[in-house]
Amino acid sequence: MIHARIVGTGSHLPGEPVTNDDLVRRGIDTSDEWITTRSGIRSRHFAEPGCKSSELALIAARRAIEAAGCAADDIDLIIVATSTPDFIFPSTATLLQAGLGIRNGCAAFDVQAVCCGFVYALATAEKFIRSGSHQRALVIGAEVFSSILDWADRSTCVLFGDGAGAVVLEASSEPGVRAMALHADGSYHPLLWVPGNVAGGQVTGDPFVRMDGQAVFKFAVKVLDEVVREVVDLAGVPQDSIDWLVPHQANIRIIQSSAKRLGLPMEKVVTTVSFHGNTSAASIPLALDCAVRDGRIRPGQRVVLEGVGGGFAWGAALIDF
Repeated sequence: MIHARIVGTGSHLPGEPVTNDDLVRRGIDTSDEWITTRSGIRSRHFAEPGCKSSELALIAARRAIEAAGCAADDIDLIIVATSTPDFIFPSTATLLQAGLGIRNGCAAFDVQAVCCGFVYALATAEKFIRSGSHQRALVIGAEVFSSILDWADRSTCVLFGDGAGAVVLEASSEPGVRAMALHADGSYHPLLWVPGNVAGGQVTGDPFVRMDGQAVFKFAVKVLDEVVREVVDLAGVPQDSIDWLVPHQANIRIIQSSAKRLGLPMEKVVTTVSFHGNTSAASIPLALDCAVRDGRIRPGQRVVLEGVGGGFAWGAALIDF
């Protein structure tokens, strides 16, 4: 049987950290106390004006490829999860492919599931590999969310950041990705969305992130608990065999509530939200790479990834490292 294993991780954060006090100095009507008590966020990173998601993805991808011990041309599938693509088209994945100098004609495309995008992209790549059609996939979450923030809306602009995270997924005879679960319910879309577009050369609607924070919180806590239990059942393993939970880094209160429902101590939860902010599709692979590189996540351990985002779309993956 063919399995898909994560053999390398990488990430990138642009520029220097921007603290909550830095936001106050920029003229945003907020405070460090207001932000930290509601979200747990103390700093985040913003890309320079004009910087694109593919540029952040390129650095993260190179680091993941290096960690995997392979060459860029060994990649035969590229999937980029992003809500902030460089252009309407071509896909950010093809731009990344060009940046990496890959000329082998491998498939490259984007996935859009907002903050759950990386889980969706990982699930897609896993199916390609298990089918036997592909051997090595580069899966990335990359966002320049600062480009769609309304700096006059303190309920959203203080929560998000920019960054990219990547993994290399490889065919193996040993189990790796043991179970995946994906869900969506479009009826909730007005709770978290960017209700704008471009038509006829003009912006139509509202081009900024809008969110009903309380409603998102309640929904997220409920479905994250359910989907983690689902992948544990699908994998046929005991819940107490989970060594690490790597959640979407949106809000520390959501993370804490999710862990409590699952009976997991926070010592088993990877949290980077305090210094990354919410980087949407990049948040899970950023946190994963952080924990791999600092030695917390080690070979032989069992890890669960979970995410929920606009759509709503949500999902989880249970992975043996």
